[in-house]
Amino acid sequence: MGRRPGLFLPHTPPFLPSPSTPPGCSAAELCATLGLPSFCPGEGEAAHPAPSSVPAPRSRQPFPAGEHLRICPQGYTCCTSEMEEKLANRSRAELETALRDSCRALQAMLAAQLRSFDDHFQHLLNDSERALQDAFPGAFGELYTQNARAFRDLYAELRLYHRGANLHLEETLAEFWTRLLERLFKQLHPQLLLPDDYLDCMGKQAEALRPFGEAPRELRLRATRAFVAARSFVQGLGVASDVVRKVAQVPLGPECSRAVMKLVYCAHCLGVPGARPCPDYCRNVLKGCLANQADLDAEWRNLLDSMVLITDKFWGASGVESVISGVHTWLAEAINSLQDNRDTLTAKVIQGCGNPKVNPQGPGSEEKRRRGKLAPRERPPSGTLEKLVSEAKAQLRDVQDFWISLPGTLCSEKMALSTASDDRCWNGMARGRYLPEVMGDGLANQINNPEVEVDITKPDMTIRQQIMQLKIMTNRLRSAYNGNDVDFQDASDDGSGSGSGDGCPDDVCGRKNSRKSSSSRTPLTHALPGLSEQEGQKTSAASCPQPPSFLLPLLLALALTVARPRWR
Repeated sequence: MGRRPGLFLPHTPPFLPSPSTPPGCSAAELCATLGLPSFCPGEGEAAHPAPSSVPAPRSRQPFPAGEHLRICPQGYTCCTSEMEEKLANRSRAELETALRDSCRALQAMLAAQLRSFDDHFQHLLNDSERALQDAFPGAFGELYTQNARAFRDLYAELRLYHRGANLHLEETLAEFWTRLLERLFKQLHPQLLLPDDYLDCMGKQAEALRPFGEAPRELRLRATRAFVAARSFVQGLGVASDVVRKVAQVPLGPECSRAVMKLVYCAHCLGVPGARPCPDYCRNVLKGCLANQADLDAEWRNLLDSMVLITDKFWGASGVESVISGVHTWLAEAINSLQDNRDTLTAKVIQGCGNPKVNPQGPGSEEKRRRGKLAPRERPPSGTLEKLVSEAKAQLRDVQDFWISLPGTLCSEKMALSTASDDRCWNGMARGRYLPEVMGDGLANQINNPEVEVDITKPDMTIRQQIMQLKIMTNRLRSAYNGNDVDFQDASDDGSGSGSGDGCPDDVCGRKNSRKSSSSRTPLTHALPGLSEQEGQKTSAASCPQPPSFLLPLLLALALTVARPRWR
């Protein structure tokens, strides 16, 4: 990792004044130029006595040959060792600020995209629930009104799932159909006594009975793919934003601090503030300083490519927009099917579970069934999602090379570079042409960086952790593209079964073991990290109240999955 010999101009800058010439700078003038009066000695003072052969004007006396300098080239200088140290710290702070500003702009873009998509998906779900609340009371009467809480709970769990709760979506739907069947069957047969064990028997036969027709199966297949795609896309935006935030906080090392000081302020110390850094010189310095950040490039691109790809799942009859906004229509179809097949279902249940006892206090005749009549499914506002996706694709493609283009961006936007690599730019030693070649991107390519000593055997661990987070999220997006929730790989992906439980096993459908153990579930670790604590709690204005703190979604998810009361 040594420096290449013979690449720079001679050690003593030829443009400095000779000892018999009045020097062109003083510490006081330099500090005034840089706006740093606290860095300097008092007017007319010198930290080191001038050589006797050098004329000593009161306020324009440089310090001698610069043996005290540890960063800048030695020679007649305007800087004390204390000034050099302070300027090194200042240059590091300025670069860290510039880096944070660039990252903050990217983070703001990702956060804005996250909010837009999250709000749109929540709006679609709210519209579906409102359509259900408007149409179901008139269409189904008491079959709905006495079970309104069941439908509210279903929509609440769909919201929690979208927001990143550790709910198994197929299990949630299976349990909903099981409980709904039990309650509706009792309402349709008020003249019968139906104890828990009889309902358990019926529930175990639900897959073969198919009481709700094809609606549960269709909803399961379409909703799983749609919600997984929507959730993973929004999570991808959140993870990307979170990675940018954490990488922006990584401090620059001491070798970078020295190199940036040499790049930015040593020309001032040598009395030539008008010599602006050579472009290639600046790029080599920042490629060395940001070598670890550049290693994010490959996984960053993979993540953004996967996010663009999954937007293909937003369109069509089975797409995100159509499915999320149409949940209520499958619920209506299911209740219609149950009413149509009531007599056949009752006969099969009695055949499999025996004759139930008559309820002596039950009504003498059954309530007249009410057939649901819902308006045709309304399409979401035309063009809303298309516009969001188009803008997101364009912006994501624009920032694909963010990490490897960062050195060039900071050099061109934050540094006062020379307009060309000519013999009048600052090359780190003098005013002259910069000869070394520009290094490649990433840590491994900095082994021969002539400006920054980089230990390629010691990668930054914070950035390595963020690379792993990008890989994990990319894997989740690729699984979501195939309709799979990576957090629940044991879930069945086939299309078998469409009864009340949609093929749910006994330990799910049974009364006593209806809940999967919470200890066997994946922890809640992917809940929209791009949102702030306040923003992250916005579920949807229409149906989900604002929680008082950022812990409530987790507590609510646990309450719903572990201790939700059974409704019959």
